[in-house]
Amino acid sequence: MERWKREMNRSQSSLRNRLIIFGRYPVPGQTKTRLIPALGPAGAADLQRWLTENILETVRRFAVPRKIGVEICFKGDSKQKMRRWLGSGAILSRQVPGNLGDRMQAAFLDAFQRGADRVVLSGTDIPQLRADHLEQAFDALVENDLVIGPSTDGGYWLIGLNHPVGLFEGIKWGTDSVFGQTLALANEQGLRVKTLSPLKDIDTVEDLKQVLPGWAGKGPYVSVVIPALNEAVNIETTIKRAMHEDAEIIIVDGGSIDNTVEIASSSGVRVIAGQQGRALQQNLGAKAATGRVLLFLHADTLLPTGYVNYIFEILMDQKTVAGAFRFKTNFDHPFMKVIELVTNIRSRYLKLPYGDQGLFIRKSVFESVGGFPYVPIAEDLFLLRRLSKYGRIRITPAHALTSGRRWQTLGLFRTTLINQIILIGCCLGVSPGALASMYRFTNKKLTTVPPNRMAWDSKIREAEGIRKKGPPGQTGTSYGKTDLKAPEPGKKPFL
Repeated sequence: MERWKREMNRSQSSLRNRLIIFGRYPVPGQTKTRLIPALGPAGAADLQRWLTENILETVRRFAVPRKIGVEICFKGDSKQKMRRWLGSGAILSRQVPGNLGDRMQAAFLDAFQRGADRVVLSGTDIPQLRADHLEQAFDALVENDLVIGPSTDGGYWLIGLNHPVGLFEGIKWGTDSVFGQTLALANEQGLRVKTLSPLKDIDTVEDLKQVLPGWAGKGPYVSVVIPALNEAVNIETTIKRAMHEDAEIIIVDGGSIDNTVEIASSSGVRVIAGQQGRALQQNLGAKAATGRVLLFLHADTLLPTGYVNYIFEILMDQKTVAGAFRFKTNFDHPFMKVIELVTNIRSRYLKLPYGDQGLFIRKSVFESVGGFPYVPIAEDLFLLRRLSKYGRIRITPAHALTSGRRWQTLGLFRTTLINQIILIGCCLGVSPGALASMYRFTNKKLTTVPPNRMAWDSKIREAEGIRKKGPPGQTGTSYGKTDLKAPEPGKKPFL
């Protein structure tokens, strides 16, 4: 990939063949809107992301050995976001205002004015596109003026020219007559035409079911996993704030003796009974989740409005492996504001947000690293330390509002001291068991002990023993292990 980037950058100014890919930056609610009823806003945008990356991988395999210049002509959002998403191996240009015909005409004219001899343009929603289709298109322009690939809905999935011609005015875009009207214009101008095989693009739910049936049956974009224990006071409000058309909510109860389970069940969300212990509960919820992204949320933390969009935007950066929201509490005290400020600075620069900031991570990545380690405390910090070695951990600009009850009950200074001791101990490699003992000693007012203490301590000793011996190379998706290999950093289509 790096070799291709260097080759493309060295030679693109002199390349005579240009491949233009029309696309856009995925934004939930603005992308693939006809698929939103089936996939949700973020799900439809995620499909657009996948389609684009899939097409660009096909383009890479075709263009590199043939020294063909690649231009991504995009609509919407900034070039900086496009570059962050796709990398720096291709030319980026913005589509001009106007209808589809105006935008394509401008892209062709610009390519020819820059010295191209053969120009082929295609979109990003043709998952059936292969490298040999592109090769046929460029080869056809040696003896033909126009090459065109009809789509099954009456449009076309590719068009190529070897000189500027007027084929884009007077077309009824978005109808089933686009292909026929274009051929009629070509015949009027006496152009030599090569027609390729028809392909199906993805515009409707029926298209999706036929071409990508796996996507049609995908679950929600986000699974919100909430571990709970005696949270009757908070759980209803937390659930309401987490409700979203792109999300499922899973409550994992650790043996509550109040009305937590009844309240959660009446809210219409999924409730799972599990053993007490946040790491155990969150891993259990992750196994039951069907979303592509996991959001681990404490039961006393409220998500910001539009939280799914914030998650989607953060994870558009393929070098990002996890993220969290900014930290804020409902405890209105001057010193609490200082704690919030320091916490947000630490989260941003040390990449160690607290669990009550709402940690989110792609499910595939979470499974690759084995989930949360079986520790009785600071499971979020131990997971984040592992993840930070393999990619970025980013913080959204929006706040998650968490309860200030610990600071109010134990006191601002004492709670802050406990948190810092745990944070420093985690960074210094202090064993989770020792940190838990320290936490219970200083935090007696709020601490609850897992009912099966011997079983829990056994899991801790097992995890610590594996870490001391060194990883035996085991891989898989079982959660809580410390000997699973972490994922490789995400690869960009144009790195």
